[in-house]
Amino acid sequence: MSDPPGEGVSEETRDPIGAILAGGLGRRIGGAKAVVQLGGRPLITYPLASMQAVLAEVMVLTKADTKLPNLRGVTVWVEADPRRHPLVGLREALSLAGGRPVVVCAADLPFVTAELIGRLAAAEAADAPAVLTRCRDVIQPLLGLYMPAAAPRLSGGEGRLLDAVAAIGPRYLDVDDPQLLFNVNAPEDLLQAAALLDASRT
Repeated sequence: MSDPPGEGVSEETRDPIGAILAGGLGRRIGGAKAVVQLGGRPLITYPLASMQAVLAEVMVLTKADTKLPNLRGVTVWVEADPRRHPLVGLREALSLAGGRPVVVCAADLPFVTAELIGRLAAAEAADAPAVLTRCRDVIQPLLGLYMPAAAPRLSGGEGRLLDAVAAIGPRYLDVDDPQLLFNVNAPEDLLQAAALLDASRT
């Protein structure tokens, strides 16, 4: 295993690191979401490509038993905490970043664009510990910019993720297109994503 992405970073370097969270079981979809096929590609490769187009360093956080496709050249980190909760991944990502901000994206968000990742990476957090994406009052806590100050506030590993993240006082980045925040949780979501992808190609 290589050194953590943020190790050896100088105080002057504060460019965000990208983190794809891929440690979920995917019970509703019948298996690991990362390897689910969408348009002939593993689902995780869509947000990963958008991240890599903008950020110099991108890592994937997962569990020891999580199935992943071949992610050539991508740093993969296995979370030590066995609990399967997004808060665990968020804290792990911030720990590995070595004091740098982290642009976090779930592996099941196939329509995230490089442009949106760029907006998050450049977002002004001011005194807030995080900047989360929001569309028409629907908040996506697993697509956001998390600052180092968020780490000690993201406690626990149970309960509703949105409640835990809202409690730390984030700012929000509004997006106009709800498709950008569309996530694949169930077979019907995968079918809808495939239809949206086909429509975008015509």
